[in-house]
Amino acid sequence: MATREIAGVTVEIDENGYMTDHTAWTKAIAEAFAKEEGIDELTDRHYIVIDFMRKEYEENGTGPSIRKLNKQSGVNTKELYQLFPGGPAKKAALIAGIPKPQGCV
Repeated sequence: MATREIAGVTVEIDENGYMTDHTAWTKAIAEAFAKEEGIDELTDRHYIVIDFMRKEYEENGTGPSIRKLNKQSGVNTKELYQLFPGGPAKKAALIAGIPKPQGCV
């Protein structure tokens, strides 16, 4: 596994840049990843999605699909794409410190 430093913390990442240990995640890491992804500020709406992603990963061992995010997070698809442009499930997973959800290309 490769490592990288983000927000002053060294974390292990996979070949796609996703954290491999979700327990090392912090809000500072989330904010740093978000800035790298072109999201200047994480709002309460972002954290609804991020917290949902982390909860799903902890309960099921994988992040939710975009469909599940839309149906169960309380954030509709249009807003998901506004919050996390260019691939909400993948971007939200990266920022949430979990591996890329299964089924995301």
